[in-house]
Order: sequence, then C-alpha cells, then structure tokens
Amino acid sequence: MNWLVLVAIATLLDSARIFIDNYTSDYYFKGKDAVSQKFFYGYAILITAIPILIIHSGDIFSTSITTILLLILSGFMHGISGIPYFKALELDDSTNLGIFIQMAPILYLVLGCLFLGESFSAWQLVAIAVILLAPILIVATTRKRSRKIRLRAVFYSFIYVFIAVVSNLIFVQVSGSGDLSLLPEVGLIMVGKSIANLTIVYSIPKLRRRFKYVAKTSHYKVLRPMICNHLIGFIKEFAYRGALIAAPAVAIASAASDSVTPVVIFFMGIVLSIIWPNFGREKLNRKNVIVHLIATILVVTGIIILQF
Repeated sequence: MNWLVLVAIATLLDSARIFIDNYTSDYYFKGKDAVSQKFFYGYAILITAIPILIIHSGDIFSTSITTILLLILSGFMHGISGIPYFKALELDDSTNLGIFIQMAPILYLVLGCLFLGESFSAWQLVAIAVILLAPILIVATTRKRSRKIRLRAVFYSFIYVFIAVVSNLIFVQVSGSGDLSLLPEVGLIMVGKSIANLTIVYSIPKLRRRFKYVAKTSHYKVLRPMICNHLIGFIKEFAYRGALIAAPAVAIASAASDSVTPVVIFFMGIVLSIIWPNFGREKLNRKNVIVHLIATILVVTGIIILQF
C-alpha cells in the first residue's frame, strides 16, 4: 500500500500548490494574464531537469526514441493544460477549483476503459452522477449575475482536467514498458513542460511583458511564492506519478487522491482565510461554507462509490 502514502503526499502538496497559484494570480497579477507565470516556470523546470538528464543520460540514450518522445509529449500536454488552469483561477477561488477538478477520476475511468482495457461497474455510473452534482450545486447557488463567470470557470477546469488526464495516461502507458526508472521519466516530462511553457510565452509577447511588469512592480517579491511552488510541484510530481505506477489501476490512484483533495482544500481554505486572509482568499460567509461543505461531501461520496 505504499502508493497510498505517495497519494497522501501528492494530495497535500497539490492542495498547497493550488492556493499558492490562486494567491499569486489574484494578489500579484490581479486576475489578469496569470498564465504569464509560465515565463518563470518554463526556465525553472528546465534548469531542474538538466541535472536529472545528465545523471541518467546513459539510460536515456539506450531507450527507444518513441519512449522519449511520448514522455516529452506527456510533459508538453501537461504544460499546455496550464492555460485553462490559470484561466479558471482568474475566474474563481481555490475551493471551487478544487471541486471542479474532481472530474478527473471520471475521465480516468472513461479513458482508462477505452485505451487501457480497464472496466467499470453500474455503481461507478452512479458515482459519476454524484460527483457531477458538486459543480452543478456550486453553479446553481451562484448569483445570476456571476453565473456565467462561474460556468466559464467550470469549462476551463474541464479542459484543464481533460488535457492533464490524457497526459497522465500517456505517461502510465509508457512507464509500463519498463524502459526507464521514474527519475529519468520525470526528467523527460519536465523537458516537455518546459518546452510548452516557453512556447506559450514566446509566442504571445504580451505575456512576457506582463510577467516582467509584475516582477518589477512587486520588487521581485512575486518570485518568492513561485519558487516555493516550483519546489512543491517538483516533489509532488514524483509522488503522484509514483502512485500512478504503483496503484492497481489508474482510476483507483486518481480516486484515492481526489477523494482527499477536496477535503484538504476545504479545510485549508478556511484555516488560511482566517489566519492569513491575503493568502487564503476564500469567502467565509455561511452560505459559501455550507455549499462548499455539501459539494465536498458529494465529491468524496461519489469517489468512494467509484471504487466499488
């Protein structure tokens, strides 16, 4: 059951990552062109990947070019998924995003059945319906004037999750071949992420200008949470991908992670908003807390049923 320990580590780190991204997007970038942060992450990820590639160069050169390209493609897709991810963060808060991205186990289940030969039961169809009730509840309880904005956040969240899921399925398929160990695999994935991030910011000049402007006007203080987030993401990368490899099925690993994530984000959002309002940035009125609590219960219940 070592994969469950990896899932727990990845869940805690990923929840922290979402809050940091939400904080930098709202506080420093003022909810505008937050995707320009990829200018920093593109270089940071590449610099981190280079030592890994050098150390494992022998293993990589002895691996088939197909495996190398597929791992880079997996990372590239994960990097591209950051566009809708940051768009969703610009439109909504961390707790809601944490609920919206729980569509991941549903997609893992469906795509796993289609491409990896995994199967699902009637109970899991019920689970899918229960999980989908959570974002529906959040949207339905939103004021009419804000509903369109929240629906856009749901749309961007779905696109983000879909791309990320396909990326992870490619990784699992390639990793199953046993050509490389986890460390060089992650190194190649990081190369793909870096290529995607730098392609985005260099193909859209305004993103580079936006990042440089925010960095200068904040006296480069924005780099502090971003460096912290990069280190968190690096450790989380190994933990989550290790869990995907070690788990009996991809959908089970995703379900285990996603059943805990909304709970962690819910309570983390409350605690952070009380002790550090600028960081937590959650609306703690009674209605929001009750809606988020019910939505969290729905997601957790659905994901538990998903494992039947």
